[in-house]
Amino acid sequence: MRLKLMGFLLAGLSALPVLAQQPAAAPALPAFTLEQAAKAFGARPDIDQMSLSPDGKFAAAVMPAGGRGTVVGVMDLSVTPIKAVPVLAAGGDPERIGWCRWSGARRLLCSLYGVLRLDNGSLSYVSRLIAVNADGTRQQMLRTPQSNGMALGYALSGGSVIDWNTGKDGHVLMARDYVPEFSTGTRMVQSKEGLGVDDVNSLDLQVARVESPRLAALDYISDGQGQVRIMAMDPERSNEGYASGKTRYLYRTRDKKDWQTLSETNDAGTGTGFRPHYVDPVLDVAYGLKPQNGRQAAFSVSLDGKATEQLILARPDVDIDGFITIGRNRRVIGVDYETDRPEVLYTDPALKRLASALSKAVPDLPLIRFVDSTQDESQLLLWAGSDVDPGRYYIFDKASRKLDEIAFGRSALLGRQMGAMKSVQVKAADGTLIPAYLTLPPGADGKKLPAIVMPHGGPGSRDSWGFDWLVQFWANRGYAVLQPNFRGSTGYGDAWFQNNGFQSWRTAIGDVTDSGRWLIEQGIADPAKLAIVGWSYGGYAALQSAVTQPDLFKAVIAIAPVTDLGRLKEEWSGWSNYYLQKDFIGSGAHVEEGSPARQAAKIKAPVLLFHGSYDRNVGVGQSQLMDSRLRAAGKQGRLVTYDKLDHYLEDGAVREDMLTQSAKFLEQSFAAGGK
Repeated sequence: MRLKLMGFLLAGLSALPVLAQQPAAAPALPAFTLEQAAKAFGARPDIDQMSLSPDGKFAAAVMPAGGRGTVVGVMDLSVTPIKAVPVLAAGGDPERIGWCRWSGARRLLCSLYGVLRLDNGSLSYVSRLIAVNADGTRQQMLRTPQSNGMALGYALSGGSVIDWNTGKDGHVLMARDYVPEFSTGTRMVQSKEGLGVDDVNSLDLQVARVESPRLAALDYISDGQGQVRIMAMDPERSNEGYASGKTRYLYRTRDKKDWQTLSETNDAGTGTGFRPHYVDPVLDVAYGLKPQNGRQAAFSVSLDGKATEQLILARPDVDIDGFITIGRNRRVIGVDYETDRPEVLYTDPALKRLASALSKAVPDLPLIRFVDSTQDESQLLLWAGSDVDPGRYYIFDKASRKLDEIAFGRSALLGRQMGAMKSVQVKAADGTLIPAYLTLPPGADGKKLPAIVMPHGGPGSRDSWGFDWLVQFWANRGYAVLQPNFRGSTGYGDAWFQNNGFQSWRTAIGDVTDSGRWLIEQGIADPAKLAIVGWSYGGYAALQSAVTQPDLFKAVIAIAPVTDLGRLKEEWSGWSNYYLQKDFIGSGAHVEEGSPARQAAKIKAPVLLFHGSYDRNVGVGQSQLMDSRLRAAGKQGRLVTYDKLDHYLEDGAVREDMLTQSAKFLEQSFAAGGK
């Protein structure tokens, strides 16, 4: 069980794209063919993640390479046009680069991960960290906290960086799992166990202990200046290592090393108590979320020994999602939430004014995100996008007030018209208004169109206003797409979430099928050309909707779907969250009635399934079971499996194939009358 580190590959990677913006004025482009649309929309984003060097002279970006590979490109921002020079690459079988950030002035720390099959046969994500110079030299893998002997468990994670701003160039604070070792004839073995914190020098890989490993520790939060101030622990972790779902947060005052209780929460129930996210060393407070009146609200709590609580923002309609930060020390500058669009309440007056000015400078890109900054925050790396624009990256210089675009999110879609995403409300059968997003094909009148209901994944999630490559593909092909935030979605409070989309599946699926009927009643959808498409829980919702309303949808596409709730519980057997997963799904009649694989005989519409063979989130066996049950019931169904890909099918060629097959499948299903 070992991740292979690949040196950066010049062959095939030296010709990375020029990242400057293309000319705005361009001749009208001919319409995409199906194959062209599948290739363009299925392509992975030009940039997955970007980081700005502490002095602002360089940027590093994680970009796709080939079908499923990744490459880190470093950009000299003083050179025009801006080009990315490759410094690290991974082929994607299984290793991929997840993120890459500057640990020093000219040193990068990157996460390499992959899905591997463990010795016991189960699949798991495994990650390691790689340090590399900005010119690609001195590639070094950080060792996990093991020395000699044989580990008594798996070190699956290479660790997480909790502080990028320790005050020493190249140094970071990392939370790392210690796995004890066994050996005979030597004392040079690692005997500590649990999560600890180390000061890691990415320049020479030397390590200094900051917090001793604790078996019950779940996480640590630093103050962004090299000091660990908060520790999260599981107070009732079982002797076998199973998580209880309860978390106790401890904190330190500025001048002491001993810990005192800050708050306690419980994931097993509705969730109570204050959950800290960040620490402000100047104000000496922790920022976090806490339930208030059935919804999440933003609070600060003092870390001076008094734990004085102060409300920052609560809303009567939606949850507060989290906090907006800036820079290497993750300074909190606001809180974010979503109504029909993402919103930010800025708590930093200067950045509030700046955000307002930027929205006027790029009026067609209302979604603005502070991605990174220089050490002194004099230069900012920004991202801006919208529902019809996949996003662009900018460098803003505070002194000169200059805003330079340096990269476009999806160059394959430059100059293409997208379908606008509109917020609507769907009236459910019981009269409840379901918030949803409707996207129509560009230029369409919205009448008698082929249409798709697209429930989101999760179930603990929600759809948001913004660019969605899957939605825009279907809009480009002439489909109206409706995305309902059905009851069971997050973001709208406890009452809306109910008992989650599995235990309360009847309500959630009822909202989804009511969304299909709404499209017909509004005259938007042609009843003979109404399909349902979903990914993950969305795939489950698509299949279960076809079970409960077999005549409504004329075709079903389910990508990486859950199909059997009992099997889903058992997929996590032997992992620390097993009992939490069992409780989340629950037991009772809903497991039988709410599992589409067990109800396959009720489905009338043809079904197309897609799944990656290395899916750790939802095992490929879920789709294999559904496929076999459909065949046994004499139903029309087909399963497409993609080898060695995980839940997200992050391979441009694979996504192209999936979109092409999906479009042809819907055309054939509609032509056959959905039979």
